[in-house]
Amino acid sequence: MKILHTADLHLGRTLAGHSLERDCQKVLDQLITAVKKHQPQVLIIAGDIFDRQTVAQSVVAQFNRFVRRLANETKTALVMIAGNHDARERIEAMGLWPDQERVLVRGTANADEKPLILEDEFGPVAFSGLPYLDEFSAREIFQDQSISSPEDILRKQFEAARLNVPENARWVVVAHTFVSGAQTTEIEQPLSRVGGIDHVPGEIFEDANYVALGHLHKPQNMFKENIRYSGAPLALGFDEAGSQKSFTLVDVEANGDIEIQEIPVTPLRDLKVVRGSFAEILANLKKSEDFHKIILTDSEYQIDPAKRLREIVPNFCSLEYERDKPQVDGNKDIYDFGAELPEPIEVIRAFIEQVRVEKVKGSEDKLIQKYLSALNATEELI
Repeated sequence: MKILHTADLHLGRTLAGHSLERDCQKVLDQLITAVKKHQPQVLIIAGDIFDRQTVAQSVVAQFNRFVRRLANETKTALVMIAGNHDARERIEAMGLWPDQERVLVRGTANADEKPLILEDEFGPVAFSGLPYLDEFSAREIFQDQSISSPEDILRKQFEAARLNVPENARWVVVAHTFVSGAQTTEIEQPLSRVGGIDHVPGEIFEDANYVALGHLHKPQNMFKENIRYSGAPLALGFDEAGSQKSFTLVDVEANGDIEIQEIPVTPLRDLKVVRGSFAEILANLKKSEDFHKIILTDSEYQIDPAKRLREIVPNFCSLEYERDKPQVDGNKDIYDFGAELPEPIEVIRAFIEQVRVEKVKGSEDKLIQKYLSALNATEELI
C-alpha cells in the first residue's frame, strides 16, 4: 500500500510580520500534484495543520479548499490528526466527508480507538490516529489520574488502538509527539503541560509497521527506519535556511516491510542568512523576494541599515550585529551568563527578540523599564 505522509503545515503562520499564506498555498498545490502523480491510497497529515488554535477564516477556507480538491479530484483517503497547535474541535469537524470509508480524522482521542481499515492486493491495512493530548485531557478520556507525561499518554493511546487492529492486518499509526533523540528546530514548542520529561521512547511503537509522526520539522527516522518524521514542508525559521523540504512517500509491502522515498518541495520564497559588512552586503545583495536575515560584521553601528536593505529585499526579516552577540566556542551563539544571573530586562529583551525575530523598539524598551521599576518598588515595600 502506498502512503503519502506530511505534517506541520502551520497554516496561518507569519514570519517577522510577513504573511506566509501564499507560501503555504504553493505547498498545498504541490501536495495535490504529488497525490495525483504518485496515486497513494492514503494521504497522512500528522498534526499542526494550523499554526494556532484561532486563525483567520481565510486560512480555514484555504485548507477547506484543499480538502475538497483531495476528496473530489482524487481517490486517495485522508488520515489526519490534531497537533499541539490545533484546535481539536476544528480538526474533528473536518472529518465530515461524503465518503466515510476513505477518511479518518481525529481531533481528540478515544479510549476505544477504532482504525480506518483499507484493503490492497495483499489484504487489510489498519490506520490508527493518535492526536496530541495534554495530560489533563488524557486523564479524563482514559479515566486515569496517574497520567503525568507525554509517555504515559502515548502508551495509553497506543494500547487502546492496538486492541482494535485485526490480527492479520498491517498497522500504520499516526502520532504527534517528540521521540527521544530526535533533532529539533528553533520553533517547536514543549509538549508537556505539567513539566518533566517531554519526549517518549521509540520502543512504544514497536508493534506498528509504519509510524507517521508530526511535531518536529526536520525529516528523520527515529529508533527504527519505520518510525519517521516527514518534517514540515515549509521552512519556518532561519535555522532551516537552505534545507531541502519534502513529503514522504511510503510503500508498505505485503510482509509489512517499508520503502521510503522523499518527494522534494519547492518553496515560493527561500529563507536566506547573509553575513558580512554593510558595504559588502549592499554591493553584492541582489533584488529578491526571498526572506533574509542579515548579520552585520561592522565594528560600528550603521545609519538606518534596515531601510536601505528593504529597498533591495522587501521581505527582509531580521538584522543583528555580530559584535552584539556574546560568543563561546567559536561561532556558537551561546550566552555565557557565568556565575551571575542576567538582568531581568536582558531576559525580556532576549525573549521578545526570539519570538518576533527582531530587536525591541526604543518605545517598547522604555515601557519594559517602567514596569520593571514599578515591580522593584513594590518588592521593596513588601
